[in-house]
Amino acid sequence: MSASRVPELKQISRGEAMRLGPGWSHSCHAMLYAANPGQLFGRIPMRFSVLMRFDGLLGFPGGFVDRRYWSLEDGLNRVLGLGLGYLRLTEADYLSSHLTEGPHRVVAHLYARQLTLEELHAVEISAVHSRDHGLEVLGLVRVPLYTQKDRVGGFPNFLSNAFISTAKHQLLFALKVLNMMPEDKLAEALAAATEKQKKALEQQQTASS
Repeated sequence: MSASRVPELKQISRGEAMRLGPGWSHSCHAMLYAANPGQLFGRIPMRFSVLMRFDGLLGFPGGFVDRRYWSLEDGLNRVLGLGLGYLRLTEADYLSSHLTEGPHRVVAHLYARQLTLEELHAVEISAVHSRDHGLEVLGLVRVPLYTQKDRVGGFPNFLSNAFISTAKHQLLFALKVLNMMPEDKLAEALAAATEKQKKALEQQQTASS
């Protein structure tokens, strides 16, 4: 992997996505984030707080939208209401559409909305009282957008976790296009995460041999 490039899925426009035939499924997810002026240990800038969802894998809040009955935004808001409580996004929050890899024909739509840190915290509290909390949705987590001195702690460690479908690609894409983290820093963190996973696999294979 190049040290200066973050891999991406094939991006298409919203209009192109809407013209895809009935053989395509549409998934809509939302990245909620807020500027965070805090510092870890009083010296490491937090930059932003970004919410992701855990349900056995890491991903963004959202889900599949049945285009026969819902617009993208109506379908997204319906799913968000089950996992986050009351929160409504609009077409103005639309960020991107990507074609997924694999045997299933899915176009993944990502929405992003910047909140205040207080509003973000309110979403976290509301999520605990939502209908799906503790069932399909096992909680929200914040993405650590910093790297500690060991060059692994923080964001690289986070990227070494298991993500669902396109979630990791969408996270890296959004952080880049929203100017939340320079692409070279994203690539460095991804390379460190990949190296950590490689070493863990090698240790596992050695222990089992």
